[in-house]
Amino acid sequence: IAVKSLDQSIPTIEKLLNVNCYKREVIADQNVTTAFFKIGDTKLELLEPINGEGPIQKFLDSRGEGLHHIAFKVDGCDEALTTAKSNGFRLIDQESRPGAENMYIGFLNPKKTFGTLIEFCSAIK
Repeated sequence: IAVKSLDQSIPTIEKLLNVNCYKREVIADQNVTTAFFKIGDTKLELLEPINGEGPIQKFLDSRGEGLHHIAFKVDGCDEALTTAKSNGFRLIDQESRPGAENMYIGFLNPKKTFGTLIEFCSAIK
């Protein structure tokens, strides 16, 4: 979820879901700071832009706060991207790259996924 301020948004999620933020992480090359919550087997990630730049800032400028993407944990991010491409999906990332929580990540273009940005993630090997 893209937010303008983690400091303001974290307490809202903690109250809403009765969980604590277990981790904040800066992803400098993506100009974003993340905050994570664990709810059962699901993780919720808040995304705050750094210095008013980067893709999350662009998203906030055009759409405001809200759902930015859905991520799916896969066994191998590169393999999932290759399979998606062979099945006719357009890729943003042709190969995986480092992301938050020590994961490899890769995104699909939302034009073929009902307007929803999809992320694959897998553990760094």
